[in-house]
Amino acid sequence: MLKRRVPLLLLILLASSLEAQAPVLGSRAAALIDTATGTVLYSKNGDEELPPASLTKLMTMHLVLEDVSSGRVSLDDIVSLPPASWARNQPPRSSLMFLDEGQTVSLREILLGLAIPSGNDAAMAAALYLETSVEAFVDRMNREAQRLGLTSTSFVEPSGISEYNKTTALEFARFCCFYLVRHPEAPAAYHSVRQFAYPRASNVPAPLRSRPGTIVQPNRNELLRLFPGVDGLKTGYIDEVGYNIALSAERDGTRFAAVLLGAPSAGQGERIRTNDSLALLEWAFSAFKTLRPEIPEPEPIGVWKAKEKNAALIPGSRPERTVPKERGRNIRFQTVINEPILAPLPAGSAVGEIILFDDDGELYRIPLTLKNNLEQGNWFKRLWDSIRLFFMGLGRR
Repeated sequence: MLKRRVPLLLLILLASSLEAQAPVLGSRAAALIDTATGTVLYSKNGDEELPPASLTKLMTMHLVLEDVSSGRVSLDDIVSLPPASWARNQPPRSSLMFLDEGQTVSLREILLGLAIPSGNDAAMAAALYLETSVEAFVDRMNREAQRLGLTSTSFVEPSGISEYNKTTALEFARFCCFYLVRHPEAPAAYHSVRQFAYPRASNVPAPLRSRPGTIVQPNRNELLRLFPGVDGLKTGYIDEVGYNIALSAERDGTRFAAVLLGAPSAGQGERIRTNDSLALLEWAFSAFKTLRPEIPEPEPIGVWKAKEKNAALIPGSRPERTVPKERGRNIRFQTVINEPILAPLPAGSAVGEIILFDDDGELYRIPLTLKNNLEQGNWFKRLWDSIRLFFMGLGRR
């Protein structure tokens, strides 16, 4: 569901840029995708299954935001906090939001606790608020992964602490693209917020409000301050694979999603993750851009053996494409129709192309398709058009 095809000509154009300049990364696996087109621009061990660590929380957040969108829950809901969600009951070395017994916390705060300090307690609170048990929530996570076509992605718990959660760099990058399109408000509302203070006076029982014990935690994503344009998404760490990160960055109308898995857990792993992220984003923005041409509205075309004389056309695909950074100047268009167009034909049938050119030649082609069903005319119309086509040298059907 999340895969897209790239035209052959563009693949050739992109391949030269990829081979000439692609960075060498220390992370075990990585992938980078143009979110607008789905074009994979970088992959290193992209199909290797590895634990996502706290990147898992993006799926947890996605399900929360889906329920908010559907009206099942509200961001202002007060979330119940069963013992399984208290900070003190999380596994050792957990990252925490610091939830505790007796607190009053909104679902919006839970989302911030997931995105900024990466709270395992926040993940448990979200799971148990949306479903009757953690197991039921995990089942929903896995059903959503399968629905999205993430066949190598599976979860056993909602926080990412388990090494038995699995994904690949390519699949998770595709999920990030989907997440960004589905929840465009999320980067500004949650993932790019620089710090999180909790609990505040409003979160704790009345006797504690004069001294609520507020803990201020910075966003763990260093790239927010190191690379202009980064606005998310999530960092992660797990002993079994090392340091992970899911990135979202936008410049001049081009947005990339990148996933890096397995910067070494020993030595300078965190620094390697940061340096790899910087190198990958610098390369991507220097080499590629999303081209969004304004396609001229197709003119109706003449058709044969049909009830109507003309048929309306529409583009058969979106016009956005990923192109090398230097391409796309002075775009021109040429329309080609595969004459003759003979009824009957169903709506959506490809009947031609719009060819896009720039100063360096052809860029890519967009199919032209029938807007409506093309129905046959009566016997006289079909006979008359057959005679005309014969004498025009266009043959008959």
